[in-house]
Amino acid sequence: MNSKVFLILRIVFGLFLLTFGANKFLHFMPFGEMSEAGMAYFTALVSTKTVVMVGIIEIISALALLTNKYGALMMLILMSISVNAVLFHATLEPASIGGALGLLVLNIVMLYGYKDKYKDLLQG
Repeated sequence: MNSKVFLILRIVFGLFLLTFGANKFLHFMPFGEMSEAGMAYFTALVSTKTVVMVGIIEIISALALLTNKYGALMMLILMSISVNAVLFHATLEPASIGGALGLLVLNIVMLYGYKDKYKDLLQG
C-alpha cells in the first residue's frame, strides 16, 4: 500500500476511533432510537462495564495509530470489537449499520497495511 495513502487512512481511522471512544465517556453525540432487543442488549453491555472497556480500547487504538506505535497490535485487538459491532447491528439494529461497517472496513484496511508486521506470526 502506498505510504502516503496509508498515513492518511491511519490518521483518519485514529481520529474516528478517538471520537467514538471519547463519546463512550463524554456522551457528546446523540444516542438514536433502538429496538427493544437492541436496547436490552446495550443495557447489558453498559451494566457490565463492557462499553467502558470498548471505549478504552478504542482510545488506546486511536493513540497507537496517531503516534504510529503498536498500531499493528491494536488493529488485531480492535478486530474483535469491529466484528461484534457489525454483528450487533446486522442482527438487532440493521438501520444503523453504516458506522459499524465503516469501522470494520477501516480495520481490515489497516490490517492489510500492517501485513508485513504479521509475517512471523503467520508462519507455521
